[in-house]
Formats: sequence, structure tokens, C-alpha cells
Amino acid sequence: MATPLTAAKLLQALKDEGLTVVEHRSWRTHNRNHKGPWGPLHGVMIHHTVTSGTEASVDLCYNGHSTLPGPLCHGVIAKDGTVYLVGNGRANHAGSGDDDVLEAVIDERPLPAANEANTDGNRHFYGFEAINLGDGQDPWPAVQLEAIEKAAAAICRAHGWTERSVIGHKEWQPGKVDPRGFTMDSMRARVEERLAAGKPKPPAPPKPTPKPPAPAKKYEPFPGSAFFAAGRRSAIITAMGKRLVAEGCGRYQVGPGPEWTDVDRASYAAWQRKLGYSGSDADGIPGKASWDRLKVPNT
Repeated sequence: MATPLTAAKLLQALKDEGLTVVEHRSWRTHNRNHKGPWGPLHGVMIHHTVTSGTEASVDLCYNGHSTLPGPLCHGVIAKDGTVYLVGNGRANHAGSGDDDVLEAVIDERPLPAANEANTDGNRHFYGFEAINLGDGQDPWPAVQLEAIEKAAAAICRAHGWTERSVIGHKEWQPGKVDPRGFTMDSMRARVEERLAAGKPKPPAPPKPTPKPPAPAKKYEPFPGSAFFAAGRRSAIITAMGKRLVAEGCGRYQVGPGPEWTDVDRASYAAWQRKLGYSGSDADGIPGKASWDRLKVPNT
């Protein structure tokens, strides 16, 4: 015995089982509750539509027809495995069936043969119509059978039922043949296996694409001490001067600029002293060791 799932919980249960679900029109409030009670719920009933074509089948199950108003089920399962929700509440799908079968479903034990039609099934069963002609020739695609399995398992999982709460229309009402083309025992075995495996885990979020490493900084190679001669003009000298200023060794009033001057030499001598050089080793003329440590950016 179970209280019917709300529309939101039914939708979420199906999605959590990994189904693709389409909400058709005003399915959340579409029902036959004014004609009789809805609940307590005891199981899930599987049917075939005896129709072809997704759009026409979904519309028929939503609207019904002149002698049987819709909704004719709660969900329509298409050939591609999509579930179209068409009703929430009492639906015209099960009709009258055998009270002994209902007792077996409640007890979750093997079903007796259905030989009476004395009990209101629309009150007690969720119904899923799977699109199939029901002639024994129309194929059942693997994705559709998997969707039937998932839909039944989703309802059972939500209510804490076992696979014994899943039945076919033909097992409920004398004279019915649906679903035709697979056995309900095989479908219950699939549902049992799915329930035993536990609730499907949501797909892991994609791993963020790692950022490519920043390109290594390139520094000016040491141009040689002779490069630093009076009158030399180069962008390298400007870049060197900016680095000397950044290191707190700049002696510039204006600049630095591209021409090697006495101010550049005095600034570089301050850098050499900062590194621990003294005497002739701090004469302001760059050497390779001090130049490499200054790290003048490539120009």
C-alpha cells in the first residue's frame, strides 16, 4: 500500500532512473479523479497501445476517445525509449480485474490466473502504455524494453516495492493479451536485477580542461661586455634599465633610455653591489653571471 506520488516526485523518480522524459500538455492535473478514488497504490501495470507513431499514440493516450476518455495511462513509452507523461492521478488503463491478483501483488508473491473482473484496477495501479501494434510481429527495440524496465523500477524504487509489484494487463484482466511480444516474467527479472544494482549514479561532471602551462619567460641572452660601450643604442639597454629600476638600483633622473650612458653604468654597478660584488667586480660593466640574475626580458 502506498500514497500516490506527486507529479513532481513521479517526474523526478523517472529521471533519476536515467529516462528521457517529456511532459505532455497539462499532464500534472490531467486525471479521472472525479470518477473514483486514486489510491492506495499497489503496483505498476504495463500495456501496449495497439497503435503506431509517437505523436498519434501520445495524443490518443492523453485524450482518449468517445467511449473511453483520457488519460489512458500515466506514461507512454515510445520506440526510442522516451517516456511521455500524459496523466497524474486516476487513469482509464486497468479497468476491472481479479481481486486474487491484487492480493498477490500486495503480498508480492507469484500471481494466480486472472479469471474474474471484480476489482477496480484504475484505483490501484500506475499504468504505462508502450507503443506497439501488439500483433506479435511489431518489434520491441532494445531501448524501448530498457525504458519499460527503468520506468517500472523507478516506481518500485520510489515506493520500496519489489519486482513482484510489476504486472501486465493480461495478468490482471481476463481476455487481455497485452503486452504481447515479451513475457512479464522476463521483464520482472530485469526489474529485479535493476533494483538489486541500486539507484543509478548520476553521470560524473566533465573534468575541467586543464589550462595549458604558461609559456616560459624568455630572457635576453648576455650580449657580451663589449656590447656596453659609449654611444651604443638598443632596446636591450632600455629593458635592462627598467629591470634595474625594478630592483631598486636605478640611478636615472629621466628614462631609462636606449643609449648606454654613465647613468646606466652607475645603475648596473649598484646592481653588482647588491649581488655582493665589490671593487673592480662592481665597475658597472655587465658580466654574464650578474646579467643572468637580472633576467632582462626578451625584447
